[in-house]
Amino acid sequence: MCAHVLVAEDDEMQAELIRRSLLSEGHTATVVHDGSAALDAARRLRPDLVVLDLMLPVIDGFGVCRVLRRDDDIPVLMLTARSAEDDVLLGLELGADDYMTKPYSPRELMARIRTVLRRSGRAAGRREDPVVRAAGIAVDPERHEVRCDGAAVECTPAEFEILLARVAEPERVFSRRQLLECTRGTDRASTERAVDVHIMNLRRKTEADPRNPARLLTVFGVGYKLSGGRG
Repeated sequence: MCAHVLVAEDDEMQAELIRRSLLSEGHTATVVHDGSAALDAARRLRPDLVVLDLMLPVIDGFGVCRVLRRDDDIPVLMLTARSAEDDVLLGLELGADDYMTKPYSPRELMARIRTVLRRSGRAAGRREDPVVRAAGIAVDPERHEVRCDGAAVECTPAEFEILLARVAEPERVFSRRQLLECTRGTDRASTERAVDVHIMNLRRKTEADPRNPARLLTVFGVGYKLSGGRG
């Protein structure tokens, strides 16, 4: 059972531990560190499961869970403090599928994730093509492969996450901060200025003329977008 899991956890060490555990189980993972980024990633990537810490900045886990349940049926596994019984009850009332109290063991968390995925049938039942395509670029999040005009493209983990976000929503303008958030599970040492380097490298790998890009465009004063539409 291979699933794409969105991890919303503001503790970067905990988030990285969860991400590595998921990868070792054969899953793919996207990591974000605040509630606003969690909602953005959920809408953009439509993951099979959200591992959701309740104590998130910007929008807390309750707010995230409330919006997810209003807009979608993505399974939610909550992470909460051991003493917060009222938090657990409220989270379950909002529609969370399961919860774990901190501290927890990675093995137990992975077992809970397997149970929620099996119960929801979301990962096992998803048989549509996982490849996301736009502007002649195809990104396969399950195989971690990229092709441009049919040719294989080697990407670093950070480049892959940025490209996946862009291909999933062609023509949408992403700020540097939003693109940086896409890399947090793979490149925590990166900065907003480092995003420019990732874009430069991606242009070199996907553009016929990297100095005059036709796909990966700069929107001055805002950020970057992928031009070319679906397909």
